[in-house]
Amino acid sequence: MEHVISYYSETVLEDILALPDALAARYVVLTRRMVAVGPNLGEPHTKAMGNGLFELRLKGAEGIARVFYCTLVGRKIVILHSFVKKSDRTPLRELEVAVNRLKEVKHEDA
Repeated sequence: MEHVISYYSETVLEDILALPDALAARYVVLTRRMVAVGPNLGEPHTKAMGNGLFELRLKGAEGIARVFYCTLVGRKIVILHSFVKKSDRTPLRELEVAVNRLKEVKHEDA
């Protein structure tokens, strides 16, 4: 049985679609694999961030992007937030956005 990907909001989907071409192509390849085999692709593609938050790690000619997601019961993957990295470390603000959305999604699912 395949997994299903949904988006926290229409804005999150629009942000994904606005990624530079190589990063967007990598996103498509990896999310297709997630649908087929599950959300944990292992490093270097995915990484557990703790408390049910995961990141999809995208790398391409235009740079590096991160896509935060969580999983819900029923083989559902929810894309919470994305951004293009401009430094080595993930900015705290970007992580906070994802954590707040994770809490909201988990609360609604309960």
